[in-house]
Amino acid sequence: MPLSEEEQRILREIEANLTATDPALVQQVSETTLYRHAARTIRWAVLGFIAGLVLLVLTFTQVLLLGVVGFLVMLGSLLVIERNARAMGRAGLASLGGSLRSGPLSGMAGRLRRPSNDDA
Repeated sequence: MPLSEEEQRILREIEANLTATDPALVQQVSETTLYRHAARTIRWAVLGFIAGLVLLVLTFTQVLLLGVVGFLVMLGSLLVIERNARAMGRAGLASLGGSLRSGPLSGMAGRLRRPSNDDA
C-alpha cells in the first residue's frame, strides 16, 4: 500500500530532521548493509573459534573445565557463523569470497590452488 501525500511529507520531514541532528548516524546507516554486518560478525566469530580452539588445546589435559569452556566457545562461534552465513545467503557469500580473493591473502589463494589438467 503506497504512502499518502501527507505520510510522504511527514517522512521527508523526519529524514531532514534526522540528517540535521545526527549526520554521522545517517551516513553509518546508509553505508551499512546486511552483508557488511554479517561479514563483520563472521570475522569476529572466526577469531572466537580460534581462541576457543587454542584454549581447548592448551588447557584440556591440565584443567578439564577450561577445556570444556574452550569447546563451548568454539561451539558458540560456529553457531554465530552459521546463522550469519544463512542471513547473507548465496549472493553474500559469493561477494565475501571475492573480497577474500582480492584481499591481503590473495597471494596465498593462488599458491593453494590445485593444478588443473591445463597446467600440465
